[in-house]
Amino acid sequence: MSQQEKLLEIKNLTVHYETVDGTVRAVENLNLSVGAGQTLGLVGETGAGKTTTVKTIMRILPVPPSVIKSGEIFFKGEDLLKKTEKEMRSIRGAKISMIFQDPMTSLNPVLTVGEQIMEAIGLHNRVSKRKAIELAEEMLETVGIKGDRLSDYPHQFSGGMKQRVVIAMALACNPQLLIADEPTTALDVTIQAQVLELMQRLKRQYKTSLIMITHDLGIVAEICDYVAIMYAGQIVEYGSLEDIFLHAQHPYTKGLFSCIPDLYSDDKELIPIPGLMPDPSNLPSGCRFHTRCQYSFDRCEIQEPPSVEVSPGHHVKCFFAVPEKGEPQGTPLGRPV
Repeated sequence: MSQQEKLLEIKNLTVHYETVDGTVRAVENLNLSVGAGQTLGLVGETGAGKTTTVKTIMRILPVPPSVIKSGEIFFKGEDLLKKTEKEMRSIRGAKISMIFQDPMTSLNPVLTVGEQIMEAIGLHNRVSKRKAIELAEEMLETVGIKGDRLSDYPHQFSGGMKQRVVIAMALACNPQLLIADEPTTALDVTIQAQVLELMQRLKRQYKTSLIMITHDLGIVAEICDYVAIMYAGQIVEYGSLEDIFLHAQHPYTKGLFSCIPDLYSDDKELIPIPGLMPDPSNLPSGCRFHTRCQYSFDRCEIQEPPSVEVSPGHHVKCFFAVPEKGEPQGTPLGRPV
């Protein structure tokens, strides 16, 4: 991806939480980019650092305990980490919007949905109250809710409709980047499909780039162009949808796929990844996955592996990554965990 095509670029981002019990190394040396009009899936277990990453982009992490130790976050060529709070308020909602994980807690229960959508519009557009009402009605209609429900309160909507209201608020000012933090977690399967279809349609309609945080590889396969696999605060594999789903190389990525039931396989048991993700306040030395990896050998326990470009745009953080027309970085011992 050329520099001109990058809408968002994160370079060497490190974020810690300083607590009385010690330092939580939530994100370390993270590099990531999103192109204009692209959808990036950010995948990983709970506690991998996904939400910390996107909240750092939005600059909404509580300070303290969070500390941005190093890094740069370029949005349209400008470093968001150097922006003042006043400048960030003009960016949030207008240029970068976020759909939070739980729609039940994202809406103010004592304000009508119309007032909340109008507030988002009024913060970034100089329009009359009448015009703001018209725009709010249009946004509700866009997400499949009748415009005359502007005066209803959040408790009068189902979970799926609340999520649609949250999406309407996020897109009210036509942002260039939309961040969705597991937007379908609290919804049943039928409503999940409707919300995902809606997000895809609106993404095309508004030409918006999207970062989708999820642990559901089915969702990734359906809507993402690129995928970043995150483990213990680091991106361990990054590439196109085809790279990750057809040519995965990192043992963790392969482990995630082995946990998915296959309708066409005769195997009766899934193969889980052994162990648990390490405590971010007490991370292991060397490769952070070596305590759970069946290919781990002495070098993995001591030295952190580099990120290897195994094919154009496909990066893997593993000693056994095989570059195109190259040799493996090490020889696996196949030692059981």
